Amino acid sequence: MRTHTNPLTTVRNLGILAHVDAGKTTVTERILYTTGTTYKRGEVHDGTTVTDFDPQERDRGITIFAAAVSCSWDGHRINLIDTPGHVDFADEVERSLRVLDGAVAVFDAVAGVEPQSESVWRQADRHGVPRIAFVNKMDRAGADLDTAVASIRERLHPVPLVVQLPIGTEDGFTGVVDLVRMRALVWADGAERAEERPVPDALREEAARRRRLLEEAVAERHPAALEEFCDRETLTAATLTAALRDLTRTGDGVVVLCGSAYRNRGVEPLLDAVAAYLPSPLDVPPVRGTHDGADQERPADPAAPMAALAFKVNATPTGRLTYLRVYSGTIEKGDTVWDAGTRRSERVGRILRVRADRHDPLERAVAGDIVAVVGLKSARAGSTLCAPGAPLVLEPPGVAEPVVHVAVEARRSTDTDRLATALARLTEEDPSLAVRTDPETGQTVLSGMGELHLEVAVERVRREHGIEVSVGRPGVAYRETVGEGVTGYVHRHVKQDGGAGQFAHIVLDVEPWEADEAGHGDAAGGGFAFRSTVVGGRVPQEFVRAVEAGCRDALAEGPLGGHPVTGLRVTLTDGQTHVKDSSDTAFRTAGRFGLRDALRASAMVLLEPVVEVTVTMPEDAVGGVLGDLAARRGRVTGSDTRGGAAVVTATVPLAELFGYATRLRSRTQGRGTFTARPTGYAPAPTAVTQPR
Repeated sequence: MRTHTNPLTTVRNLGILAHVDAGKTTVTERILYTTGTTYKRGEVHDGTTVTDFDPQERDRGITIFAAAVSCSWDGHRINLIDTPGHVDFADEVERSLRVLDGAVAVFDAVAGVEPQSESVWRQADRHGVPRIAFVNKMDRAGADLDTAVASIRERLHPVPLVVQLPIGTEDGFTGVVDLVRMRALVWADGAERAEERPVPDALREEAARRRRLLEEAVAERHPAALEEFCDRETLTAATLTAALRDLTRTGDGVVVLCGSAYRNRGVEPLLDAVAAYLPSPLDVPPVRGTHDGADQERPADPAAPMAALAFKVNATPTGRLTYLRVYSGTIEKGDTVWDAGTRRSERVGRILRVRADRHDPLERAVAGDIVAVVGLKSARAGSTLCAPGAPLVLEPPGVAEPVVHVAVEARRSTDTDRLATALARLTEEDPSLAVRTDPETGQTVLSGMGELHLEVAVERVRREHGIEVSVGRPGVAYRETVGEGVTGYVHRHVKQDGGAGQFAHIVLDVEPWEADEAGHGDAAGGGFAFRSTVVGGRVPQEFVRAVEAGCRDALAEGPLGGHPVTGLRVTLTDGQTHVKDSSDTAFRTAGRFGLRDALRASAMVLLEPVVEVTVTMPEDAVGGVLGDLAARRGRVTGSDTRGGAAVVTATVPLAELFGYATRLRSRTQGRGTFTARPTGYAPAPTAVTQPR
């Protein structure tokens, strides 16, 4: 009797996550080469990579835009997204993680866990994405698998399950011992594939010890493995593999492999691990959405009603590409789909299997696929596309608030309209960019996640649209919060101009919102909380909701400089209504103006964005770098020596980091590098300017 296996069991949708320069793009290139998708190894330093195809990516040698590619390995289809590693492009990572089922986290064997690898790991935690770890660059001087694994355990707090033992160190790294099957995989110089051999005599004892540690760690966390371990005092390769798969998919353990992607060593075992341990679309819970306020689930079934999420939009010279993750159902070329956000129909012109900037046409896409479609006019990143007869809204990816802004204007007045069109297209493709017109100066202000993010955006306007642009000095997005609030602030809104009037009387308490009350974040980033302690029905519940809405309206502009207000709690303690003149509108207006006046009566604090900066430099440059950080109002939080270089960690106001890369190069004779990641907001000194 023949059994039919669901083809979705062989699909893997995964992302490559890492800190900048850990080797993500090289890992992706070697995966494409090893799977036969490409016939020549692409190199980042040569600008010949498949996924870094944008001219700016090749010029700068970094990944800026998440790129999707598809390949096949051992009967599995792998849809892979190479994500950026620079903190300014974290929103690209966020949107990619929203649609992925698994991930490979790449770490540098010398540096271990770096700031941005910590950030992307936390993003994956938030989305519940199972992952395996690949310790790359094992051929570098100072590379040490155990040290890298220790940093993963200490900084990221997973349970690392190391399934390989390196053969050789640094330049002598030639292969790995597979601790699951107890065999050696060796890559001879110039060899395309690994050669399987017995475990070398010199490593047999150490391999047996590490296999035992792996068995104990797995048995401790997996009931079936524990049962076999108690019976036999060892685990078979099949039991160990099944337990590692379960622990990976539940997040109770992280399988760790090692290799050197640049030398093409360790890529085949990595692909085997992707197929063996990471989930298929059938292994993840059915996608959840809402329709008419009710929760619904859609299974990963090609026969179910269609539901897909757009996670990326790319305007190309040949048309507008919308990247989709199909969660359920089937899309065919020429189908009409329903955009649940804009509530309008769209027609799918073409469906494409994506290989970075190259595309192969498809007749249909089914549940579990990641594809691009041509023909959608209004879909944006975060739009839900579904079958017209079965509407559903899926939760869109979160969009981070911009923290840096610049004023931009066209150098030629005749290009003003073209600039507005170009900026609108940029924000359509990248939701983490925002464009607004300053009401006081009339300038066009472009906001983004960092200095490099804005540089890249402006350069795209110049290159792709041929518009010469003048750019102002960068500024940062300030916030305001309550240092000391007010109690019993009374606001009375009365308006009578013929006909029905407006009446609302409210009493507010305003106080800082403490972190432990929120349960997350710091007080500055905690946001806003509202509650009512009104008794006796003096303010009906529908009017309480209107007061809350009015208070939220008032948070848009604070009294210090018109910046958004955050980190406060408002309590409605009392109020009065009028039989005829009270309404939602009256109480919303009272909430807005009442909180605005209450904030003016409170002691307010200006907040500025701060970042954690990690500076790597020669030891003889430490003094100069520390002095420069102090001059930038930096507070040193740690120092270390790693691979013969000094590493200093400090918290620095974002506004003080503009131009820091050039200054650091001059102080370290070009040998210093730094990375930064946002950590929230902190009170700014009163001397800091407060730009609108």
